Amino acid sequence: MFDGKVVLITGASSGIGVETALDFSKLGASLIITGRNKTNLEEVAKQCEELSPKKLKPLTIICDLNKESEVEKLFEESFKRFDRLDVLVNNAGIFGTGSIENTSLEQFDSIMTTNMRTPYYLTMLAVPYLIKSKGNIVNVSSVTGLRSFPDILAYCVSKAALDQFTKCVALELGPKGVRVNSVNPGVIVTGIHMRGGMSEQEYEAFLKKCSETHVLGRAGEAKEVSSVITFLASDAASNMTGATLPVDGGRHVMCPR
Repeated sequence: MFDGKVVLITGASSGIGVETALDFSKLGASLIITGRNKTNLEEVAKQCEELSPKKLKPLTIICDLNKESEVEKLFEESFKRFDRLDVLVNNAGIFGTGSIENTSLEQFDSIMTTNMRTPYYLTMLAVPYLIKSKGNIVNVSSVTGLRSFPDILAYCVSKAALDQFTKCVALELGPKGVRVNSVNPGVIVTGIHMRGGMSEQEYEAFLKKCSETHVLGRAGEAKEVSSVITFLASDAASNMTGATLPVDGGRHVMCPR
């Protein structure tokens, strides 16, 4: 499905990014994967190579995407290896809790930089290559971009901004043959919430609560999101652009009783 195609995935050293890399490898893509955890990223690359029909080894690049110089270096290294780009998956993101009463400007800036400014810059640099290949972009957003939730203010704002970014760029690039879509997961069993400050006990209680907050009665799995990412990036979704697609066990249709 992706033979001869080059796919760049950010945040590929954990969670949804890992499963997305594995799925694209199974489907024959040549991968560029980036993340901050070298050990994890190398392990993902090894698994990708094993799963690839042609045993293609991903190009791994350790990168702090919040630093413009490192993002620029990412593209330089990528195009030394590959002279094209067909799919950009803006997956890297961070989570944080807090309300308007206790979210500092520092925390707000950190979340907005990683979740919105970084995809903006990556997209800006990728666009010339994607226009040339008639490629596409998949942004990993959240149900919090579609619905409002208390006590995760900065995170909600960042994902709502990413959804609007998806729609605006879809309008701008559609006439040039480039599609842009988002997936909007609900709670997915990854490490993002604990990295965002939850304790192990809080996280266990949070996952248990999902039986009440998700129509399907459970949290989702990373592979349930990655399969939708590969679908949106494929020719099977050739008539889809500007979509913000919930992959959230029905959470976006839930209402308090």
